[in-house]
Amino acid sequence: MAVNVYMNFNGNCREAVEYYAQIFNLGTPEIMTFGDQPPHPDYPLQDEMKNLVLHARLNIFDSDVMFSDTMPGMPFTVGNNITLAIVSDKLEEMKTAFKKLAADGNVKMELQETFFSKSYGQLIDKFGVYWQFSYDS
Repeated sequence: MAVNVYMNFNGNCREAVEYYAQIFNLGTPEIMTFGDQPPHPDYPLQDEMKNLVLHARLNIFDSDVMFSDTMPGMPFTVGNNITLAIVSDKLEEMKTAFKKLAADGNVKMELQETFFSKSYGQLIDKFGVYWQFSYDS
């Protein structure tokens, strides 16, 4: 099970990812935009979101660092824009850890199937640390 860093940006994520890729000599990064994801009828995509970064990942010194822009209107505070992301193929262990953190925390998104994971969820633990859990099958 890996714990990765996930950083959020306020509309300048593409610039940051390309900058870090250049700094660490990683070549051209793969970047998925909000416009690249499958459409969802209950959540139409605003035009201003289509080119924002939904997800990018760089492997920096053998550690995955993941990136995303925040959605327009979502709060963004420098210093609070970094989360810890559990990415694991051990589903039961992941569910157990999520449940334990959730007991004294604040669930932002229950573990559920998404277009990119069979089980994904988000929570803030009792210390204010933001966590993402993603089943990697």
